[in-house]
Amino acid sequence: MKIILIKEKSINFLFIEKAIFIGDFIIRVFFNNGDEKAVDFKPFLKKSMHIITKKYLDENKFKNFKIVNGNLNWNDYELIFPIYDLYKNQILKKTK
Repeated sequence: MKIILIKEKSINFLFIEKAIFIGDFIIRVFFNNGDEKAVDFKPFLKKSMHIITKKYLDENKFKNFKIVNGNLNWNDYELIFPIYDLYKNQILKKTK
């Protein structure tokens, strides 16, 4: 019997390791690659027209997030953002 070792190519996935609510709808997000960002969610929440999203303008509801599978998650996926958008600190898309 011959044993062959196959080297797998390492694949890095960007995910959130830790997040801390700072205040005024800002969360400091720590990523697995060592980077960290202070993300301001207030402009997004204020601009949103969706009733479910608007309820997170209540800071007590907003700061009740969890990290689930490397994502910031509010109330069982009621509010969630793409990790790359958080990483680029661009949760509020620019409109023309």
